[in-house]
Amino acid sequence: MSIAADAKEMQGEIARFRHELHQEPEIGLDLPRTQEKVLKALDGLPYEITLGESTTSVTAVLRGTAPGAPAAKPAQKPAVLLRADMDGLPVQERTGVEFSSKIDGAMHACGHDLHTSMLAGAATLLAERRHQLAGDVVLMFQPGEEGFDGAGHMIREGVLDAAGRRVDAAYGMHVFSSLEPYGQFCTKPGVMMSASDGLFVTILGAGGHGSAPHSAKDPVTAAAEMVTALQVMITRQFNMFDPVVLTVGVLQAGTKRNIIPESARFEATIRTFSEASRDRMMTAIPQLLKGIASAHGLEVDVDYRGEYPMTVTDEDETHTAENVISGMFGDSRLSRWATPISGSEDFSRVLAEVPGTFVGLSAVPRGVDHTTSPFNHSPYATFDDGVLSDGAALYAELAISRIATLAAGN
Repeated sequence: MSIAADAKEMQGEIARFRHELHQEPEIGLDLPRTQEKVLKALDGLPYEITLGESTTSVTAVLRGTAPGAPAAKPAQKPAVLLRADMDGLPVQERTGVEFSSKIDGAMHACGHDLHTSMLAGAATLLAERRHQLAGDVVLMFQPGEEGFDGAGHMIREGVLDAAGRRVDAAYGMHVFSSLEPYGQFCTKPGVMMSASDGLFVTILGAGGHGSAPHSAKDPVTAAAEMVTALQVMITRQFNMFDPVVLTVGVLQAGTKRNIIPESARFEATIRTFSEASRDRMMTAIPQLLKGIASAHGLEVDVDYRGEYPMTVTDEDETHTAENVISGMFGDSRLSRWATPISGSEDFSRVLAEVPGTFVGLSAVPRGVDHTTSPFNHSPYATFDDGVLSDGAALYAELAISRIATLAAGN
């Protein structure tokens, strides 16, 4: 049977695993229950397992046994990495699905439960085809993608060299609850997703009575001006064809309407699509905010934190993935994005180290309009189980086909 057909046979098993993960989402770098579930899914399969030291990551290496594979010399064998992130989000689920989260205030709102279950399914498919592999496969089960730099932790602990040498190629996948019709695979060579940085601002004033603002130093009006000025700055200092997105998601000040508070604070996320714009934002923002604070006679603390770099896919590896997708599922299932999206990913750190690509997969529920369905991170974001077997099959086939071409070229 083909990999796709075998994966279809496993659909129920993969879906059950996904539901188990979905019901117990964990946040951050410490995911003990999730790690336990992944280890159980890998139990009995011929993988060399390494657990993370600073996180609850799982690295699993499958040694290929195909004729000509130099088992005693892993440094001479091709190696391919497949990655799935495992963490959830601090979101209260409101989807109403039967397997909704049982953890108050936590939800797999970004589909990482699908990624993990698909890669676990691929682990079985690959183990059954170990004799076809003239190289090694590294499975990267990663915690802490949602703002905790789990990929960075795993890279520092050696995931890219887990097979005994640096992997030749790396592939990741991400499901979406919107954007594209159900079952559509999406690729883009080059810049696919934006860089992400965090802005944390505290304005320091002098409190007083709301009826006498002249006797105080009001940080609230300055904060309001800063929020607006940041948007104006982007339209006047940055090229519209090299977009910048800045969204203030936190704005806090005061305790009562007639009290001028001592301080105000806000936090923002910043998305850029070029190193030039990213570097410029890092200098332009503090300059602007300090100028506004000075004009109001206030102090301001500006903490600009670099987070994830742009997700930049390798053109050749993207073409490889596109050929595999078309061969397995037909050309109609493949779309190439014309422009990047402003989401960000710490898989970007892997792609900065080794050639690879990132594939989107629409899990929009069948029969739902993908142009209006709730997007990832929404408490109403719903992902269709039907894509699970296709995702598992694609993971496995990417590894098998890439190792075959690498081995043929050696």
